[in-house]
Amino acid sequence: MKLLIVDDHKVVRDGIRRLVEAIVVTEIAEAESPSEALGEFRRLRPDVTILDINLKNGSGLDVLRRLRADDPKAKIVVFSMYSDAVYAVSARRDGALGYVSKSAPSDELLVALEKAAAGEPYVDSETAALMREHTTRGTGVGELTRRELQILHMLGDGKSLTEIAEGLGVAYKTVANTSTRMKEKLGVERTSDLVRFALETKGGRMLEGGDRSHSGK
Repeated sequence: MKLLIVDDHKVVRDGIRRLVEAIVVTEIAEAESPSEALGEFRRLRPDVTILDINLKNGSGLDVLRRLRADDPKAKIVVFSMYSDAVYAVSARRDGALGYVSKSAPSDELLVALEKAAAGEPYVDSETAALMREHTTRGTGVGELTRRELQILHMLGDGKSLTEIAEGLGVAYKTVANTSTRMKEKLGVERTSDLVRFALETKGGRMLEGGDRSHSGK
């Protein structure tokens, strides 16, 4: 197996190198930024790529989409600090075969690599449970109202709840309550999670023109 490790922390890359000694790996390459990732991917044409979500100067999910565009058959395992259904669903939607949280037992990453090499999907057990709960509740961006999508878009633009309230001409409490409902629908806990969701899943694109008018309900 030829393996590409994309992570901006050397200690993580070194740890993965030691871990994969348990399986047959013929060549390992490393990258810590989106541009390096694409370059090494094209040079090595790895059998499997391990990809972090948070990278220097960019988003891992963005890199995932670029690698899949370069090679639709690319086998990618997202290795993330987030044990979160929203991120896992986004990664799988964008073509990742595997998703493993960095808090998961190390053998789950090995299983994900072996599964990916065989073309099979794998999600670590904790994240998989969260995904099942997420699906059972039927939550998702498709359930957000136009006003909620507007607020999600504005959060992604870096605006605070106060700035959003002023921009929409409504009370701060209205925006705060709407934010709470959005968290429940998307299965996240903090406003910062909503911001990451807006950025990573390009939630703002679902609003094409949605921020041109603040009259939506």
